[in-house]
Amino acid sequence: MRTFAGIEEEYAGFDQADILFQSIPYDGTSTWGKGADNALDAFLEAAENMEVYDIETNSEVYKRGVYMYPPLTGLTSPEVMFKKSYESAKNMLATNKFVTFFGGEHSISIGVIKAVYEKHPDITILQIDAHADLRDSYMGTPYNHACALHDASKNTNLIQVGIRSMTDSELEFLNRDKVFFAEDIYGTTDWMQQSIDLMGKKVYITFDLDGLDPSIMPATGTPEPGGLDWNTTIRYLRMVFEQRQVVGFDLVELAPIAGNKAPNFLTAKLYYKMLSYKFFNHE
Repeated sequence: MRTFAGIEEEYAGFDQADILFQSIPYDGTSTWGKGADNALDAFLEAAENMEVYDIETNSEVYKRGVYMYPPLTGLTSPEVMFKKSYESAKNMLATNKFVTFFGGEHSISIGVIKAVYEKHPDITILQIDAHADLRDSYMGTPYNHACALHDASKNTNLIQVGIRSMTDSELEFLNRDKVFFAEDIYGTTDWMQQSIDLMGKKVYITFDLDGLDPSIMPATGTPEPGGLDWNTTIRYLRMVFEQRQVVGFDLVELAPIAGNKAPNFLTAKLYYKMLSYKFFNHE
C-alpha cells in the first residue's frame, strides 16, 4: 500500500488518522498549460524524498496519521467533477477529521468549498492565488477553473491574497476591502495581520500554487509574475494557523514539468508545513 511520504502503515489507516487526503485529478477546463490531472504521482514521489521531521515546529506531524482515499475517478465533465468532489468532501467533513484535497485544477475547489460552508456556515475562505477566479461562468459552465471562487464570494467571507490577474467582468463580484493584491503587499508585512483580522474564527484555505512566484513555482497552468516567495508564504500561513481554527485546505494547479522536480518538492513541503502548523498549534 502506498502511503503519504512513505510513512508506516500504522500511521496511514483511516481509524488511526487525524488527517484525510483526497486527490481530485481533474484538468478538464484549464485553458493553457495542462498536466494538473497528472500531479499526484509527482507529489507523492517528492513527499517520499522529504524529511518528515519539521525543524520549525520541532514535530513529526505524520504521526497524527494521514489517510489517503483513492483518487476520484470518472470525472468526465465539469458537472460530474463538481458533484463527485462535493459528495466526497461532504462525507469527509462528516468524520470531523482534518480534511485536505489535492488537485487537479482550481475548479475542484468549487464543490469542496460548498460542502465546507454547508457544514460551517460562518466559514472564512482564504484564497491564495494569482487570479481572482470570480467569473460566474466561463466556456459554458459555472464549474470552470476561472469560476473557482464565484460561489464562495456569494456564500462565505472570502479573503483573497496575491491576486495579480483578472478581467473587468469580475469587478462586480470583487470586494476590494478583502483583496490583497500582489503589487500592494510586495515588500511589506502589515497586510498579514490586516487580512487575518478580517477572518472569522473558522477558516478554510484554498491555495492555488500560481499564487507563488514562477521563480519558485513554474509548474502551473498560468505562471503569473510577481507572486509570493516561500518565506513570506510560510510566515503568513503560520500566523493564520496560530490565530484561527483552520478546518481544512486544498492545494491545486501543480502541473509537473519533466526534468524539474523542484516544484513537486515545494508542493509536498508546503502540504506538510501546513499540517505541521495545524497540529503544532491545535493539539
